[in-house]
Amino acid sequence: MRRPLSAGSIIETQCTRCRALMNHTIVAMVGEKIVRVECNTCHSMHNYHPVKAAKEPAAARTTLKKTATPRTRTAKADPVAAAAAEWEALQPGWDPEKAIPYDMERKYRVNNLLLHPLFGLGIVQLVLPNKIDVLFKGGKKRLRCG
Repeated sequence: MRRPLSAGSIIETQCTRCRALMNHTIVAMVGEKIVRVECNTCHSMHNYHPVKAAKEPAAARTTLKKTATPRTRTAKADPVAAAAAEWEALQPGWDPEKAIPYDMERKYRVNNLLLHPLFGLGIVQLVLPNKIDVLFKGGKKRLRCG
């Protein structure tokens, strides 16, 4: 039968100075918990650090790995399709006759209708210093302006 641990008992634990598993004498306890110990080899006193249980080797574990599920692109909306849908929704209220021909030296305002030689009809959505964001049927484009 094993007797209960108390101050003065000898236990085996990790020494912080020796950095090895050594015999120690229990110096202080709080209730049933060991608090301070003294190394019997180097005589240093330190807080008690219980010996950690040896880890099980990775090969011995029998856990099932999750199967990889392929990611789908349905979670993110296609920006080109979203821009085309927005353009289609805005287009019925436009009068192509009033569209301003695109000129890099000109200044534009939000909601100006623009006619670009390459991208076609578009509407100014954002005005930045020397740049504008224009929504065309093919998507949003950032263009230089005066």
